[in-house]
Amino acid sequence: MSMEDSREGKLTLVTTKPCFGLPTDQIPYVESGRYVAYNNEKGGVIDCLREDGIVDLDSDFRTIPEWISMKAMVSSWLVDALVYELWVASDKTAVQKIYFSDLAWPIGTILHLKQSYAAKLHLGVTSENAERIETEIYSKASLAYGALSTQLGDGSFLFGDRPSSLDALFLGHTLIALQVLPDASVLKSKLLNFSNLVKYTEKLSTELIDPSAQSAVPAWSRVPSSEGNPSTSTNKSGGFSNWSSKPKSKPKKERTEEEKKFRRRAKYFLTAQLVSVLVFLSLFGGSDAGEVDFDEGDEGIDYYD
Repeated sequence: MSMEDSREGKLTLVTTKPCFGLPTDQIPYVESGRYVAYNNEKGGVIDCLREDGIVDLDSDFRTIPEWISMKAMVSSWLVDALVYELWVASDKTAVQKIYFSDLAWPIGTILHLKQSYAAKLHLGVTSENAERIETEIYSKASLAYGALSTQLGDGSFLFGDRPSSLDALFLGHTLIALQVLPDASVLKSKLLNFSNLVKYTEKLSTELIDPSAQSAVPAWSRVPSSEGNPSTSTNKSGGFSNWSSKPKSKPKKERTEEEKKFRRRAKYFLTAQLVSVLVFLSLFGGSDAGEVDFDEGDEGIDYYD
């Protein structure tokens, strides 16, 4: 199918496994007829659509110095801040629900520890510099939010009268920060200090995300105006501060004998999985110790188990 034919069709963003009221997936993609653009190819869906001649979101902006610098700032400072919040600064509740909810507990725990270590390595966090790195990350995030808030003003988009890839990147960031991070999040509190950025997120989310599929998300139109005092948006009812509040506990229903048996079997199953993982790690973790040196008849070759 030619690119001209693909332009006539409707572009559809395909994702799976909704979580926190947001569509989430490791590899989302856009399709139109037989044309497909994957997010793990050519720099992502946006670059695929541009290079393949489908649509260029940035044709009017990529020569504007301020736009270039702000996109670089979102792609670096704010990405690092979100990585730090999800994998280093907070408990694993949010990432467990997004990434590991379908996995057995021991496997999910091991993968979380692995990713947390990778995040610390990426950010350069060690036990000696942890406090300094954290201060730098949040300071850069505050500067980024301030610059974006000034650029946005009362407009609908960050530049001009239509969205660009900068809007796409920043909206993805703000949706996660506001809907996924807990109320105690430092990054979330810093974002809530800028009421125009919160309203910007509300407006675009209402327009772009199907409200019928977001049953867990309150109506964003109830977030009050906070002109002159942007931080007040965290204290009003119906705002983002209530998104992570726990629902009232329901009276416990007495389990049947069959349910009790099922729970006992589930515990045994998880225990068996944990033992198997530990045995696997112990066996392969010690495999390097199996080095055997043979005599000269083997021409100096070392064999390893």
